[in-house]
Amino acid sequence: MPDAPPVAVNSLPLKERMKIVRVRMPELEPEVRARSFDEVNLGLADAAAVTEAARCLACARPGCQTVCPVGVKIKQIVALIYAGDFLAAARKMREDNSLPAITGRVCPQESQCEGGCVLGRKGQPVAIGNLERFIADFERQSGQPALPAVAPSTGASVAIVGSGPAGLSAAGDLIQMGHRVHVFEALHELGGVLIYGIPEFRLPKAIVRQEIDNLRRMGVEFETDVVVGKSVTLDELMRVEGYDAIFVATGAGLPVFLGVPGEHLNGVYSANEFLTRVNLMRAWRFPEFDEPVYDCRDRDVIVVGGGNTAMDAVRTARRLGARTATLVYRRSEAEMPARAEEVKHARREGIEFRMLTAPVEFLGDTNGWLTGARCVRIELGEPDASGRRRPGPIAGSESILPAHVAIIGVGTTANPLIQSTTPDLATNQHNYIVADPETMRTSKRGVFAGGDIVTGGATVILAMGAGRKAAKAIDQYLRAG
Repeated sequence: MPDAPPVAVNSLPLKERMKIVRVRMPELEPEVRARSFDEVNLGLADAAAVTEAARCLACARPGCQTVCPVGVKIKQIVALIYAGDFLAAARKMREDNSLPAITGRVCPQESQCEGGCVLGRKGQPVAIGNLERFIADFERQSGQPALPAVAPSTGASVAIVGSGPAGLSAAGDLIQMGHRVHVFEALHELGGVLIYGIPEFRLPKAIVRQEIDNLRRMGVEFETDVVVGKSVTLDELMRVEGYDAIFVATGAGLPVFLGVPGEHLNGVYSANEFLTRVNLMRAWRFPEFDEPVYDCRDRDVIVVGGGNTAMDAVRTARRLGARTATLVYRRSEAEMPARAEEVKHARREGIEFRMLTAPVEFLGDTNGWLTGARCVRIELGEPDASGRRRPGPIAGSESILPAHVAIIGVGTTANPLIQSTTPDLATNQHNYIVADPETMRTSKRGVFAGGDIVTGGATVILAMGAGRKAAKAIDQYLRAG
């Protein structure tokens, strides 16, 4: 229950309600967190959550719900929080979202649910993401998981390939529908990008494991160290293993490099490899675990890119003890795709930003170790296909940026393993699986696909939305053929 009874704010006129100031999320101090992998955001207290929920205008047509990729009933949830019934709010959340403690931490709410909040037109929207995290954490700490009911068994079985956000979201819906669900994961730990791609200070591993345990309690089966496409093919899963349908949710984990000289040098990583080595191989817990990355301590580190993955990498390098941790991005800060909150956190942690700058060559010593990056200044021209102004080099603007470690975080593409062993599975020119955007159906009967393996790299919540669409379509397919 709340620390104090809810204040009867909702009896006030809407104009008065709109004057309530958005509750600030408590954070670790920058000088502490810059050398620590402890979570940066500390969560809301009970009374603070009730106060924030009181800001909701209870719109007749809530825009926050319309733009939510997984269709969470936000208006009802916020009302339950305001009433102090936090476990009921958690139960209502889990009807549509199997991973609320995760999405409450890493979902870009500012461009999703909070972007649809009418309060945001003239001020600050309701902190929907913070409230989502609050009820998920309250539920976990109460020891009373508010798990949804599971329908009687249909006798049908579904194989899900990949335990990232798309796969887990689909598993949560399909198990509720009464189907047997078996999730295959190629790595030795479940969670996909939630485990290997997002740092501990943004998403603690214990949170991911708890959400997976909740799915396991509902009846979802999990199996690790199975590389579908190599250990077993899609055809074998259906013809030999007897699965009635398959959902491919393998993500887009193949790194993209810059294609400039010197990327072969020791000390140059893809962001995927760097973050996987830190997160999955526990480099962040050095010296308890051997450090499986080139030592960043007292060295100069640059990270190339402007998205959330690049931001995660540069903030991780800072925490590993880098002397300087610099983000190099070829466009301006206004055009960075990273979340504004992450940019703010990075600046306060001492990250240096080199905007309108791009490496054209990596330099090394005679032993093949990185020593620096030759960079050029960039000017922006006309908009490109993404709508952002096209970057171009400024002649005569070259300079050398010292670097012992360089991390390339400019994107990923599709791993071709499953596609290469499933000839009747249609792909596009970039080797992503072709799937109907509404049903996630592929060209192969009984096989559905969604998330980054279809769209390319995107957000956790968009992948979860694809998982929900796939689950609905798979259910229809299993019942109607």
